[in-house]
Amino acid sequence: MDNAIAPVNAPEQQTMPAVAMSASENAAIAMAAQQKAIVEARYKMALARPRDIDMVRQAMLKDARRPSFANVAIYHKPVGKGIEGPSIRFVEAAIRNMTNILTETATVSEDDERRVIRVAVSDLETNTYFSQDVTVTKTVERSKLPQGETPIRMRTNSKGQPVFILHGTDDDILNKQNALISKAVRTLGLRLIPGDLVDEALYYVRQTMAKQDAADPDAAKNRLVDAFAQLGVAVESLKDYVGHELSAL
Repeated sequence: MDNAIAPVNAPEQQTMPAVAMSASENAAIAMAAQQKAIVEARYKMALARPRDIDMVRQAMLKDARRPSFANVAIYHKPVGKGIEGPSIRFVEAAIRNMTNILTETATVSEDDERRVIRVAVSDLETNTYFSQDVTVTKTVERSKLPQGETPIRMRTNSKGQPVFILHGTDDDILNKQNALISKAVRTLGLRLIPGDLVDEALYYVRQTMAKQDAADPDAAKNRLVDAFAQLGVAVESLKDYVGHELSAL
């Protein structure tokens, strides 16, 4: 008699049905792979061509000596006694001169009233990364309700007057978005640019502006008048304030 134990039949293996991926999922995977390849290429290029900080300094000082650049390199904000600092144009030029700095924006979330955008600035050589989320509201405020418009809601301002909140147009939203992104890039970019280079470049910017004003005082006066006009201060008000004609400034 054969005492061999018959093998126990193993359960039949079941083949899992393949899950078909949607076109949107395939597109997302392809986009992610493409972005990964682009980022890797940028890092490789940065390592192959590292920045020379002496060349960065020379490029920034060359920009600072250009009158057209100097005129937009410093922003002025009429708060209290006045606030000033390097403008977005200054930071954009400094980022370009630094090389190997990547600026990115991506929409994080969005609904009917707001859009949240993440602004990121990265140093590809040191792998230093800073980011900031900005919220773009899709509404505008009006002191008077345009005919035929229905407000989203109302509020009362500090003077006790009603303010109507309306849906913004595409241009309104785009202008808000660009302004907020520029402010974020300025703030984040300054964290990657050596502070001593910023201070030295701004010194030469001011020197350039002083020489320009001395060479053409009338043009300097006109720029001053135009700047006040943008703030709603009329020429007559300036004359009353200084107590004489502006030609004597």
